[in-house]
Amino acid sequence: MIYFWLKIQGFWGSNSKINFQKSGFCSETKAMASAAKIVQDPESISYLSQQEAAEVDEILMGPLGFSVDQLMELAGLSVATSIAEVYKSDKYNRVLAICGPGNNGGDGLVTARHLYHFGYKPFICYPKRTPKPLYSGLVTQLESLPIPFLSVEELPVDLSSNFDILLDAMFGFSFHGTPRPPFDDMIQRLVALGNPNQKHQKSPVIVSVDIPSGWHVEEGDLSGEGIKPDMLVSLTAPKLCAKKFSGPHHFLGGRFVPPPIADKFKLNLPAYPGTSMCVRIGKPPQVDISALRENYISPEFSEDQAQTDPFDQFQKWFDDAVAAGLKEPNAMALSTTGKDGKPSSRMVLLKGVDKDGFVWYTNYESQKAQQISENPSAALLFYWDGLNRQVRVEGPVQKVSEEESEKYFHSRPRGSQIGAIVSKQSTVIPGRQFLHQQQEELEAKYSDGNTIPKPKYWGGYRLKPELFEFWQGQPSRLHDRLLYSPIETDGTRAWKIERLSP
Repeated sequence: MIYFWLKIQGFWGSNSKINFQKSGFCSETKAMASAAKIVQDPESISYLSQQEAAEVDEILMGPLGFSVDQLMELAGLSVATSIAEVYKSDKYNRVLAICGPGNNGGDGLVTARHLYHFGYKPFICYPKRTPKPLYSGLVTQLESLPIPFLSVEELPVDLSSNFDILLDAMFGFSFHGTPRPPFDDMIQRLVALGNPNQKHQKSPVIVSVDIPSGWHVEEGDLSGEGIKPDMLVSLTAPKLCAKKFSGPHHFLGGRFVPPPIADKFKLNLPAYPGTSMCVRIGKPPQVDISALRENYISPEFSEDQAQTDPFDQFQKWFDDAVAAGLKEPNAMALSTTGKDGKPSSRMVLLKGVDKDGFVWYTNYESQKAQQISENPSAALLFYWDGLNRQVRVEGPVQKVSEEESEKYFHSRPRGSQIGAIVSKQSTVIPGRQFLHQQQEELEAKYSDGNTIPKPKYWGGYRLKPELFEFWQGQPSRLHDRLLYSPIETDGTRAWKIERLSP
């Protein structure tokens, strides 16, 4: 936790007075440039001592007018977004927030609330509740969601069996002394999860808020036997102990450092991307690509479950992907080959499907169009990650009618219509400004609202399937693969279903 009641702690003495004129309150431009500098090397980032962190809080909650609840809300949101950045809710859903009695614990309570709204299932262990209205309000908010509160006695001895993420929000940088019960035991439980001799097949990840609880603010894990978090979310600026953090994920949160503070303390911090509340410090961990694997857990896909018509089976699976809320379920990889025999693949969007085939739209002068003109056969691949499913479709390709292309073109947003005219797809252009200039010219040309004519070089293609394969991921790579191929029976076209070895 990056802030606390400084008045109570005695930081409002004369020695802590700040001369804001000397500290650079008038040099906002310089401070902004310093704060906005993108930092790639963690060694070049500023780290705060305990006293400096206290002074930063004094300024924030004094002359700059921040309140504790404002800072706590921003800090908790930063921690929650950092977690969501790395540990997705579909795989790391159950979160235990272990909250201490101070403001660091308050950060944990706010984090849990945001994680709930992000789709996680949080639980709270808050053994030493603070009676102040701010904290009572946070508890009320969590209980109304509802988020379960667990006593220390209700927690399982082995935390790895019930939780995917353990949020360490016990003590922040203002803590002194030795942790007392029950937090001393809670810290040891987290330590045990990082002990190689007690490492479980799948242990929950540990996320520490601002400082790993029990660490020295400046020296780090003095005994070498403290918590070893997988993620550290520093707030405002990293504390000196963060230099000793060796976990794979270090983030900075608390997007509330104004230029005067950045200038006074000569803070060199990474810029926050876009509207994000968190930014990674350092590079993501190196991954052994050969070790990346997923053991798919899915319902079996058997022949008696399959529709006799592959178009019906595709529609069923496509509807499942839409119902699951998957992003762009109509995205498909289109593979084509020209006369030189060299294949090319790219992602396009399915814009129609019926018993006549699969339709997409593009520029007739693009690379894919050139290859289709030389070899009018193609392959489509749909991949629905959230359902562990793939569908392959192969067959001949032909252009859709001009009337069909015209109708679809004018169903698109006007911006997309203009974009289709601007883009001479696959041709070399001098830069992005070239596109913007043409876009602006066309927007001005058609600003009267008149119909935008479809360019001759733009239209649709239809692939008529001669093969379908439906793939359902299964454990131990024993996937289900059902192949549909056409057969003639008494002059009538039907589909034969065969199972392929995974």
